[in-house]
Amino acid sequence: MNNVEVLAVFVSLFVLFVGLGFWASRWRKGDLSDLGEWALAGRRLGSYLAWFLVGADLYTAYTFIAIPESLYVKGAVYFFAVPYVGMTFGVAMITMPRLWKMSRKYNYVTAVDMVKDRFNSRTLAMIIALTGIAAELPYIALQIYGMEAVLNVMIGQLVASNAASITEVSLIIAFIILAAFTFTSGLRGAVITAVMKDIIIFVTVIAVIVVVPMAIGGFGHAFASMPKLPTGSDSLAPLFLNGFISLSIMSALALYLYPHAINGVFSTSNTKKLRISTALLPLYGVGLALLALFGVLAYGAANALPLIHKYGALTTVPSLIYAYFPPWFVGFAFLGIFIGGLVPASIMAISQANLLTRNVIKPFVKNLNPKTEARMAKYFSVMFKFIALLFIFAIRPLYSLQLQLVGGIIILQTLPSVFLALYTNKLSKWAVGLGWLVGQLSALYLLVDANFIVTKGTSITTVFFKFNTPLSFFYTGAVGLFFNLLVVAVGTVIARAVHPQPAVATSD
Repeated sequence: MNNVEVLAVFVSLFVLFVGLGFWASRWRKGDLSDLGEWALAGRRLGSYLAWFLVGADLYTAYTFIAIPESLYVKGAVYFFAVPYVGMTFGVAMITMPRLWKMSRKYNYVTAVDMVKDRFNSRTLAMIIALTGIAAELPYIALQIYGMEAVLNVMIGQLVASNAASITEVSLIIAFIILAAFTFTSGLRGAVITAVMKDIIIFVTVIAVIVVVPMAIGGFGHAFASMPKLPTGSDSLAPLFLNGFISLSIMSALALYLYPHAINGVFSTSNTKKLRISTALLPLYGVGLALLALFGVLAYGAANALPLIHKYGALTTVPSLIYAYFPPWFVGFAFLGIFIGGLVPASIMAISQANLLTRNVIKPFVKNLNPKTEARMAKYFSVMFKFIALLFIFAIRPLYSLQLQLVGGIIILQTLPSVFLALYTNKLSKWAVGLGWLVGQLSALYLLVDANFIVTKGTSITTVFFKFNTPLSFFYTGAVGLFFNLLVVAVGTVIARAVHPQPAVATSD
């Protein structure tokens, strides 16, 4: 393998990517000192650009690094990602057009703006905003792990020593560049670079799913090479069935609660285009199903296994690409995966900055003018990128997917305040706040119990909790949401019995 050629193609395409990111500030010109222009691209995206943008939220390191890694190491339960993606677009079709209409009517920039008006509570809004900020941090960290996986293989094969140090420096440089063009171009930069990223990823997925099976003797050889379960079966273990179902459903409910997904929705120009872009998103689900199979292909890929063993399961997909493709294509595909971490990280940091500026700081700062608000959001977007970068240098999960699933546990507890509040103004703000607290505490306690109390682990290795009854392996986020909804329902009944008038100021 000509590793210099790999690096040359990678760097050349990265320069093009950076140029597009900075050029985007001139695309569909608007006043980028206004938060709506900078953070939501002026709310003018059509069907296809919105499709690319939301697809950039989905086709992240989660898709082409974490899922194949988890399937390779942990097995069939992580095929949950396939039905989850199918279900989540149904959730989006039900909830997002309604939220979009409210955002236009009341000039909302975040979903928390709606929460504040719906419950007439600055405190509850702040709680939900901080929850969104916290849930995004591990998700951004996952993107960085995906980028690191590409650099580990590319740099590790190029130099004999100091590869780890070069990788860390490369990540820091990439994030400085990302922070610069995000500061300059805002969501416009993410939209334009998302188009480039998704084209490269689609080409890569199609090439790998055709070339690698032909090279190794087909999927039959790959499945035959997989380690057997103790029962001798290759199928999902019965004990994991409830875990599979609960993880699929909860992940589908969680995705459009994330601030970065809502950011993409608010940037669409009208509900018709929003519905069209959402209807097209299952095309990404097809690609995800193919990517999930890469974790199976790896077992039969004799040329890739030494690289996976050398650099770790996180490099499952980069190792497959490196082992079976010419240098120019390896550089091309590696760039796609690398910017597939950068683009979502940019969108996520923008959404965090929106929440911190608009829903945490602004209520306490009188006469905060729009230009100052936008400028603060730009600086906070830079800050969040580097907090996430420090996060991965300090915390090393056993499997990268655990980062996103822990974020899902946290964000799920905002469901009553966002999704339910879209359709009723009769929920008690006190019940919703207490439900949030009970949901967070119960879910996170079960997570800690499963990883550090029962097994006395040193890192998070599971997001499932096993009750002392048969077939009771559940995603801890589902348990937390159950208690959350129970408290909201009972608390609202009690609150309305004591105070018959709903404590709500605004309706759509």
